[in-house]
Amino acid sequence: MGIVQQFRRMLRPAGKTAQSILRWKRISFGDAPPIFGNSKPKSGSHLLLQILNGFTRIMPYKYVEAEPIRTITKEGRRNTKEEILGELENLPLGVIGWGYVEATTENVSFLTSSGRVNFFIYRDPRDMLVSQVFFATDMHEEHGMHDFYNSLPDFGERLKVAITGIDLDGLKMVSVQQRYEGVFEWLNTPGVMCIRFEDLINNRDATLHAMLDEVEKTGYKIPTPREKALSILVEAIQPRKSHTFRSGKTGGWREFFTSEHKKLFKDVAGDLAVRLGYERDNDW
Repeated sequence: MGIVQQFRRMLRPAGKTAQSILRWKRISFGDAPPIFGNSKPKSGSHLLLQILNGFTRIMPYKYVEAEPIRTITKEGRRNTKEEILGELENLPLGVIGWGYVEATTENVSFLTSSGRVNFFIYRDPRDMLVSQVFFATDMHEEHGMHDFYNSLPDFGERLKVAITGIDLDGLKMVSVQQRYEGVFEWLNTPGVMCIRFEDLINNRDATLHAMLDEVEKTGYKIPTPREKALSILVEAIQPRKSHTFRSGKTGGWREFFTSEHKKLFKDVAGDLAVRLGYERDNDW
């Protein structure tokens, strides 16, 4: 990161706080409940992030934290449980946090403590796989799979590796089945509102209303009238402004999964799509 970028990042919290002070005409930001938005990579985190930024315009929050809290760093190192919990605990009062954290005992205990709000977004695993392959191959040269994916002859071969995972010559990526073990852990955690990416696209207004309801379950009353709040959140959702945006469609996996990919997915992940509610049975 360059010096100018570092300087801007240092100034961002103060600038965002100043904007919030002017918007809300207050200097205290401890009234609204702490919020944390969580996801697995390539599952809609940046869509959720846009909504969280919209929250700062309908409730008195200072800003949304710029950097996510990660289980795996950009450099590929796994953060310790202590490091992750420390980052969660050190989120400033009145600041909305987000990230990619696992449902460890420590994380769950902290995030689901009384008065907190948690959103976890997940996605059809087949669409997630397609998104991951495109992202790692074409959009993020520092991705751990970038070079290997580009060594393969075509998208179909890359998709096979994304389904099965790989553990070869120091290169390791878990299978789709293993990826979603962590999703089910959050799905089974009380105190977390789990949101399907597809519902934010295809059933947007009802899902946003449910998210606002989740905030008010803490006993906090959102100061912005509901219909105005909804319009602000809808305006905040602009997928093309995300640097990871590619298609924003749901069900796009059908364009890329051949019969061979479907069989391989079922061999590796069994009835995963059924268990997640994306299919009625395994005959898809």
